[in-house]
Amino acid sequence: MVKKNQTYGGLTVASSLAGLPDFLIFFVLAVALVGLYLAIYTLATMHNELALIRENVISAATALGFSLVGFALPLASAIVHAQTIVDCLVWGLVALAVQIIVYWLVRIVMPNLSQRIAGGEMAAALFLGAASLAAGIINAAAMTF
Repeated sequence: MVKKNQTYGGLTVASSLAGLPDFLIFFVLAVALVGLYLAIYTLATMHNELALIRENVISAATALGFSLVGFALPLASAIVHAQTIVDCLVWGLVALAVQIIVYWLVRIVMPNLSQRIAGGEMAAALFLGAASLAAGIINAAAMTF
């Protein structure tokens, strides 16, 4: 059993939990941004990822999954570097915009992208997913505010 002010290596349990409110704020903001991202991204694409995933279309899950990771990486960077909640929100929205732009750029290179993903073609899904992930990594690294 842990006592209220018991120390571990010079830290009290209370001091260890001092950052809990900030954690909760940033975590809730991140979850909300992920929800917003999924809503906007699935509206912006020309295929219905969630319906395709429900139908067990692996290509749709692959493309959306890598895109989600490509968004989460810069979002994590925004959380780490943010001085305020507003910083985190703004840079989270930048990360969202970058992922939407990547989708549209990949559609220029591959005009039938959505049809191919909906048709279960893994090559198209992996290309989109890799582009999304690469953009997310670069976006995260560029967030030096």
